[in-house]
Formats: sequence, structure tokens, C-alpha cells
Amino acid sequence: MKNITVGITGASGSVYAQSLLKALCASPDVARVDLTLSQAGIRVVNEELGLNAAGTDRRVVKELVGYDAEKVILHAAADIGASIASGSYLADAMVVVPCSMGSLAAIAHGISRDLIHRAADVFMKENRPLILVPRETPFNAIHLENMLKLARLGVRIVPAMPSFYHFPKTIDDLVEHFTHRLLDHLGVAHQQETRWEGSRPKTERMRDGKTERAKAS
Repeated sequence: MKNITVGITGASGSVYAQSLLKALCASPDVARVDLTLSQAGIRVVNEELGLNAAGTDRRVVKELVGYDAEKVILHAAADIGASIASGSYLADAMVVVPCSMGSLAAIAHGISRDLIHRAADVFMKENRPLILVPRETPFNAIHLENMLKLARLGVRIVPAMPSFYHFPKTIDDLVEHFTHRLLDHLGVAHQQETRWEGSRPKTERMRDGKTERAKAS
């Protein structure tokens, strides 16, 4: 049973965070999810998902997950006394999704402006898995240098880039597939039927693709 920390910052891509939270809550392998949203993250969640994510009451969890998931513990971004601010609190992995370039820079340079940055710093100093999901384009040289610095420190940089080999038919298909990739990196088991199993003849791929499209219609 895993304890996973999730941070949501002010980059576009709140749907990835929502999808991951739902998957973690549904997983029997996850005992607890420590969640915190930056002030900018709250603003973007509200704008993109049409929710009211302000505050730390159970209503916020219900809005994000769709029900009052008891395994989700919500922390205020300003609460530097939260459990996840200490290395003595045992957690298995942390993911910041989406991760703004401002948060990425703060983490890369050890600047703890809020609980997300502090928790990320704790995961690095305790040598625990830390995953950052940047959602920005194009990257400038500063962004790339910060990502390279973090990658050299063992942080996993997993950009929110969709794949198409599984013949996605909707935006939800793209989001779900990327969520499964995050679960892989978090070490959380899941049922997925879209793993790459090696190249197949072009005629077979085309036939399967047509079959999938026919099912969708």
C-alpha cells in the first residue's frame, strides 16, 4: 500500500491532475494521497475544469475526484507544518502535475516558496521518487537548463506528451493513456490494454485501426 504525494501548480493541463487523482483513489495499491494546490494551480483548475478548488475542506476533494475520497488528505499550500514538509513522514513517491516552469525553477534551485516546493525538496533530499510533469511549449534555454539540472539529480521529467500508437479516438483516451504512464513511474499497478507490444505488419495495424474506429462509430 503506497502513500503518494500530488502537487498541482499553475500550468495548463489540470485534466491530467484530475485523471491521476481519480486513478489513485480507485487503486487498491494506494492507501493515502497527500494533495496540495498552489494558488496559481487553484486558479487554473477553476478556469479549465469549471470547478471551485479554493480552500482545504472536503468539498474540494469531492469536486476534483467526483466523490469525497477518504484517502485524499488536502493540505494548504501555505501550511509549512504539513506532514509532507518533513522527511520523517514516510511517502513512496511524489508527482507535480502539471508542473509550471516557475515551480520547476524553484525546485531546481532549492527555493521553497510553498508546500509543493518544500515537499519536492524533501523527496530529493530523502532520495525518494519525484516526478515533474511540465506542460509548456516552447521551452526556452532556462527551462531546459533547469530540467537538465533536475534530471541529473535523479528527478524524472515526464512531459505531458500524448502518444498515438494505441489509436486514441477522444481527448479522454489521450489523457487516460498518459495517466497510465504516470502510474507506471509511481509504481502503482493498473489495468491497461494499450501497452506497446512490438511492431506488427502494416496491414495488421491498419486492420486493427479500422476495427477500433468502427467500434467507436
